[in-house]
Amino acid sequence: MKKVTILMSALTMALVGCTPSNNIADNPLVQEWNTPYQTPPFSKIELKHYEPAFDYAIEQNRADIDAIVNNPEAPTFENTIVAMERAGELLGRVSGVFFVLNNCDTNDEMQQIANRITPKLTELSNDVSLNPELFKRVKAVYDQRAELQLDEEDMQLLEETYKGFERSGALLEGEKQELYRQYTSELAQLTLAFGQNALAATNAFTLNITDESKVAELPEFVKEGLAAEAKARGEQGWTVTLQAPSYSPFMTYSSQRDLKEQLYRAYNTRGIGGETDNLENIRKIAELRLKIAQLLGYDCYADYVLEDRMAENKNTVNGFLNELCEATLDYARKDVDVVTEYAHSLGFEGELMPWDWGYYNEKYKEAKYSINDEQIKPYFQLENAKEAVFMLAGKLYGLTFTEVNNIETYHPEATVYEVKDASGKLMAILYLDFFPRESKRAGAWMTEFRGVKTVDGVEQRPLVQLVMNFTKPTESTPSLLTFDEFTTFLHEFGHGLHGILAQGKYESINGTSVKRDFVELPSQIMENWATEKEYLDLWAKHYQTGEPMPAELVQKLVDAKNYLAAYFNIRQLSFGMLDMAWHSITEPYAGDVMAFEQKALEPTQVMPVVDGTAMGPAFTHIFSGGYATGYYGYKWAEVLAADAYSYFKEKGIFSEEVSTKFRKEVLEQGGHKHPMELYQNFRGHKPQTKALIDQMNLE
Repeated sequence: MKKVTILMSALTMALVGCTPSNNIADNPLVQEWNTPYQTPPFSKIELKHYEPAFDYAIEQNRADIDAIVNNPEAPTFENTIVAMERAGELLGRVSGVFFVLNNCDTNDEMQQIANRITPKLTELSNDVSLNPELFKRVKAVYDQRAELQLDEEDMQLLEETYKGFERSGALLEGEKQELYRQYTSELAQLTLAFGQNALAATNAFTLNITDESKVAELPEFVKEGLAAEAKARGEQGWTVTLQAPSYSPFMTYSSQRDLKEQLYRAYNTRGIGGETDNLENIRKIAELRLKIAQLLGYDCYADYVLEDRMAENKNTVNGFLNELCEATLDYARKDVDVVTEYAHSLGFEGELMPWDWGYYNEKYKEAKYSINDEQIKPYFQLENAKEAVFMLAGKLYGLTFTEVNNIETYHPEATVYEVKDASGKLMAILYLDFFPRESKRAGAWMTEFRGVKTVDGVEQRPLVQLVMNFTKPTESTPSLLTFDEFTTFLHEFGHGLHGILAQGKYESINGTSVKRDFVELPSQIMENWATEKEYLDLWAKHYQTGEPMPAELVQKLVDAKNYLAAYFNIRQLSFGMLDMAWHSITEPYAGDVMAFEQKALEPTQVMPVVDGTAMGPAFTHIFSGGYATGYYGYKWAEVLAADAYSYFKEKGIFSEEVSTKFRKEVLEQGGHKHPMELYQNFRGHKPQTKALIDQMNLE
């Protein structure tokens, strides 16, 4: 069922036949957008416009639903299922702008607006999903589905709509229905608060260094970045923040244990105590999710979620996580032992602590492979890397990307591109937003202001956004990416391609609207090109001299791609296991949240536990994002991607045959079919866990 609280997409239908009130007609969010491709007119949208636009759009959504319910004609696929799909288009547009910007360019007032409108959106969502007359019409169509002669896409929409009602409480009655309303409303507020606390905690800590001897050993690119941060804050010297492009390089290249311990503890106590405390939020979120699942007849939240996933049940997920853990745990311990022994050989004494890890594993990597980020970064200038990513999309899918200046962006750092296919047809508008700022949450993600749909033969192409937090340029140096940052770029671009190449009539099952454990396949597979010599040779050139990356450096990069593969695999599994632990509880947890986490992570613990720290209180993916009982999906998709990429390796990494098949069977299909069917249509067989283990090349 298309939820009326679609927060990460926007639709672009002009208001027709409406009678605006309270000067709503002057609100740019509800006016017709006479802009190129009906893109948002950001310069006209002010904070004061959001709440009136939401209130008005909610009224219109209710009117759309009332029209369906009160239709005197018998329920049909068109007048009920398709009508529901089209309902709330204005609300989708307003939500698309607001919630996308609330993640990448927020402020206190915007967060307060989010706090006020979230209960209204939750109430509307519940009023739709718990409307007995509406469900009666949906069920009437569903019960006659065998006789309707629907095409595959129509049938999928019908099944998803009916299932959405069932999974949103439509079969509940009386007190249970009221409890469902209460729980979902409370949950929406708590998840919003969790994300706001995590962002505030990340921004709250900085480490300013004025003693030059403390930064003398750092690579020049790190020092320049820290100096630029200090200058921007009106501080002297060098400032380290908890944003990844600042925190990670300092932890990797600094030998100052006391400073690194301070940073590590700050980073890993975000959301613990104080005004940004999330410990109680975790307990409450997990409890509310459990209550919702049990109201709907499930033992735990994981059972509820996984019924609608590619994996289908928690036994499959837990078996998958345990299989990967058992296959790689000893190798991960060996990775830690090897780095520890190397640290001791350099004079380090005692137990290697987590804040020591980055420095010594980088030293060992440099010793073993004679490679480090300082060597690589000059060849990964952001502008060149961007063109290289565009080039890859061109080689695989015939796409071209042209930067345009006649389409507004929401922030001076964002850029916008027209994306066209080989025939010159517009496929999407793409917004890119690369650098960290206090108004942007941490991490990297893809989303849309609006998705793909076709109405009355007229196709709406998507407005896709990719957001990253990459190394900023300085006064003397352009943005030079680390290898990990470039890999992240490819990853998010894979999500972008899933949106850009989407085809279909119904936005709710197009593009990235797929099962959560399948959505990472298009992104994970793209990461493989980061270490392909044939690809790197085409574009990796020194930003100052223009000289290509030396063949021996390319080879070192390829050789090092599986460095600490087992360790990083176990680390990723730990995230999935913590997620599954919280969402597999069958009764409310009243104990110590941090003790719960430590117990959940015991099977993956290969480094010393630091008392007073935890990942959960800032784990936005599962407590404020869409990955609850879904974080395993990253590893799940790695298996899919490893198996799928072996097809490219077999036929050629730019193979037109394979890329065309991947486009037609995966990227264009969205959620039109079950993902296992889509995958087998592409690959010819089911994915095998062994493919990922083999790709790690463990030794």
